[in-house]
Formats: sequence, C-alpha cells, structure tokens
Amino acid sequence: MLPSTRALPWLSLLPLAWIACSSQETIPPTPVEATSTTGSGGSSATMGAGGGSATTGAGGLGGGGGGSSSNGAGGELGEVRLRVAAANLTSGNLQSYDPGNGIRILQGINADVVLMQEVNYGLDSGEDFRQLTDDICGTECTIARGTGQIPNGVISRYPILAFGEWADPKVSNRDFAWAHIDIPGPVDLWAVSVHLLTSNASERNAEAAAIVAQLQAVVPQGDFVVMGGDFNTNSRSEDALATLAARFSVTAPYPVDGAGNENTNAPRTKPYDWVLASPELRALEAPVHVGAAQFDAGLVIDTRVYMPIGDLFPAESADSGATGMQHMAVVRDFLLSGVPVTSGGI
Repeated sequence: MLPSTRALPWLSLLPLAWIACSSQETIPPTPVEATSTTGSGGSSATMGAGGGSATTGAGGLGGGGGGSSSNGAGGELGEVRLRVAAANLTSGNLQSYDPGNGIRILQGINADVVLMQEVNYGLDSGEDFRQLTDDICGTECTIARGTGQIPNGVISRYPILAFGEWADPKVSNRDFAWAHIDIPGPVDLWAVSVHLLTSNASERNAEAAAIVAQLQAVVPQGDFVVMGGDFNTNSRSEDALATLAARFSVTAPYPVDGAGNENTNAPRTKPYDWVLASPELRALEAPVHVGAAQFDAGLVIDTRVYMPIGDLFPAESADSGATGMQHMAVVRDFLLSGVPVTSGGI
C-alpha cells in the first residue's frame, strides 16, 4: 500500500491536461485547440472529458525536439530516427521514480517517446513531474500523465496534439493513457501506455480487447500507433497478443539484451514488457545502436549484464537490480523518411 500522499482524493480527480502543466496548483494549462479524430467518418471533434491539450509552461513544456514537426518549415529532407521506450522502472518501496535508478536508465536510452508506468515522483505535484520530464527527456519535452494510484503516462519530445485516458475495465488504480503526437513527416503517431493485470491471462485478454475497441473507434487506419508498457504476460502466446494483432504487429523477432535474452521481468524469465507497433510503423523499424553494438529487433536494457555500461551513461550497472525494480526497459527504433534533421538515439 502506498502512503497517503500517493492517493489523495483531490489528486486522483485531476484531469490529464491539468497534470501536464508546470504546476498543478498555481499554473493552469494554456488552452490550445486539441482534436481527436473519430473512427469511420474521419471527422474531428474538440476534446471533451478525458482529453486535453498540450501546453507550454515554465520549463519549456510542449516544445519539439531536434527534428522538425510535420507542420514546421521544410529544410533538407532526410531520415529521422524515432526511438520509443517502454518503462516500468520504479524502484524502492513506494512504486516511485524517486530513487533515481529508472531515471538514469531512461537518460541513457535517450528516447523520443517514453511509455511509462507507475508514474509517481516526489509529492506528485506539477513541479515534480516537470522535473521528472526534464531529467528524462529535456526541457523541450512534454509529459501526459494519467490518473490513479499508479498511473500510466507518455513523455514526448514532439508536440502532443491531444491526450487522455481510456478506461481499464479490470482495475481501478490506473487507466490506459494515450497521446496523439505530431512526429516529423505527414503521418501522426498515437502512443498508448498500458499496465495490464497480473491476475491471469483471461483478464489481460479482456483489457487487450478494450484497447483494440478504443483504437478502432478513435484512430484512423494508416496512422502510426505504438503501444508499450508492462503487459505482465507469461508468454508470447497469450490470447491478449492475438487480440492485439488486430492493430499491431505482434510477431517475432523481439528485442533482446546483449546475451540474446528477450525476457523482461526481474529474474529475466518472462516477457512482461513490450513495445508494439502498428504494421505501418513496424515496416519502418530500424536497428537500435548502442556504442558499437547493434540490436536488429530492438533492445532489452538490463544494466546488470550490459557491457560496456558506459555506453548507457549515466546508468549504473546496479540500476536494474535495485530494490523494487521489477522490469527491464524495452527500446525500439523506427526510421521516418522524407523529413528534416534527426533526433534521439543513444
């Protein structure tokens, strides 16, 4: 059980857009138009309850990264590497990022989009989440954090056009957090951060079905979609993966560590953590490069076995074995062509 500061009633009721500002107590979000494209008709509507608009507050909230967005001024065209990481990297005894082990790992990864679970930090204030975002991604990045005792969240180097939560039908202390992101190029990215139940495979399949239903209703076919997080899956053949195949490529090859191990729980025996891409995005998958090493299907980061650990600076060898660290980070890269400059990458 978390201490009372993690589950204050007023905190659990704060909307996602409010959490994304620099200070949830004193600096309200600056309204900008945010739309969510609906399903069959392709029309758009201003976000209502459960959605929000990205804002620019103190600390550079909402800024873009090293690459130009699809609406920016054109330059010389090339390829942009989009790095996506799944991260349930809390440590210590409070399901929190306070001890810093997960922060150091994410700094070493240098991802453009981070799909985070159990997003608690400090006193869970707006200033705390602004600092967490700065430390992980930089002052130009945005965090969209959900509600609940152990909420999911998305950190993005690129502008977040809209964000919100979809209800998890099987658990009450978090929902599925999503963000609609203006990545470089003509196709937008929808990023979904999830934390499925540990109880049993049937419950996880029901959660997967709920996610697919929301994607089918909201996200146009052809848009890029990435979903990641702590699936708590005991195998790659669970029914939940077959259900998710309606919108994602779920087949091998899978990310591995330097020793070829694809499992991601702390004992490295089960595939708990995933980064899944829609078929259109997976077609653009590229190897993950770390120092002189190359990981063709993505990387599972276990600092206890990664060598040389200096390639993941400032991560330390003991970070993945810290007290309370139950998961490994998962990293996948995608190459977006015909867009300006580059961003991200270890």
